[in-house]
Amino acid sequence: MSERNYYDVLGVPKDADDAVIKKAYRKLAFKFHPDRNADDDQAESKFKEAAEAYEVLSDSKRREQYDQFGKAGLGAGGGGGGFSGYGGFSDPNDLFSNLFGEMFGRGGRRQQSRGPKRGDSLRLRLQLTLEEAATGVEKRVQLNRREICDTCDGSRAKPGTSPTTCETCGGAGEVVQSQGFFSIRTGCPSCRGEGVTIADPCDACHGSGFSNESVEIKVDIPAGVDSGQRLRVQGEGEAGLSGGGRGDLYCDIEIENHARFERRGDDLYVVMPIDFPQVALGTTMTVRTLQDEVEVKIPAGTQSGEILRLRDQGMPRLRGRGKGDLYVTVQVKTPKKLSTEQKELLKQLADSLGVAAESDKKKWGIF
Repeated sequence: MSERNYYDVLGVPKDADDAVIKKAYRKLAFKFHPDRNADDDQAESKFKEAAEAYEVLSDSKRREQYDQFGKAGLGAGGGGGGFSGYGGFSDPNDLFSNLFGEMFGRGGRRQQSRGPKRGDSLRLRLQLTLEEAATGVEKRVQLNRREICDTCDGSRAKPGTSPTTCETCGGAGEVVQSQGFFSIRTGCPSCRGEGVTIADPCDACHGSGFSNESVEIKVDIPAGVDSGQRLRVQGEGEAGLSGGGRGDLYCDIEIENHARFERRGDDLYVVMPIDFPQVALGTTMTVRTLQDEVEVKIPAGTQSGEILRLRDQGMPRLRGRGKGDLYVTVQVKTPKKLSTEQKELLKQLADSLGVAAESDKKKWGIF
């Protein structure tokens, strides 16, 4: 093994952090691994050299000793006399496998595909009126979902029989394929990752372990929900296998358009038609909200299109922090039919205000 400085071996500066050191070692390990360089006698020694450098520099205590005293400070086996085996690695290939195990399936703990499987979650669209969204409501919805088969209790095998261990994977649910110095772990093609096979499937569920059932679910809608929001009903999705829990039910909320009110967030908007004498003289009007009636003072001289704000008369805030506001847009009504007397009175009013009467030929916009 070369006596070169470990930092020079990996090609990193002395202040390199762990991520830089690991990246440098990955690159060299790939480049010089013996399985990829069968015809290069120098590749194996360079591979071991890089592994030795990484083993020391990736350990904070050993790196500190090395920085202070060089290889002599590492003790027996820590210098150029071979790979030390520190940390449980007796071979540089073990170190390589551990480093790349998560990516290529080597060196890491084997993952089992068997065991409880949580059921799938379900989604549905739930329409509400604005009044229901304002007060909150309990809804009962019908849905079709998978339930555990009553005949086989989810075992998928005919009653009186049982699943058998898969011969291909030995019950692991996965197989390992070697490609050069890589090992790739994939789901077993024979049992599809279950680890067992069903020789005699249940007649009722055809070996699926489930049956399709129509059920009624109660959904509690909190006050203040709005279109586009999603409510989660925990544990009301489809059943799981092998003791796995149920999935969840997600309800996508859609609020129907209202005949009078327009909703914008937590605020409501409404148009209130008022006769001209009322806005000219001022008055008090009764406005119907979603749940009540309130009195609104209309100041004299209020113009058509003006907006009056009624605090805390809008939608409840979903988190329970008060309510939004109600905005009332004043719309002055113009009578379509007038009696002769009413016309004369309006002419007199126009004259008193200095407003041109209908007999004048002035055009709008010309003064």
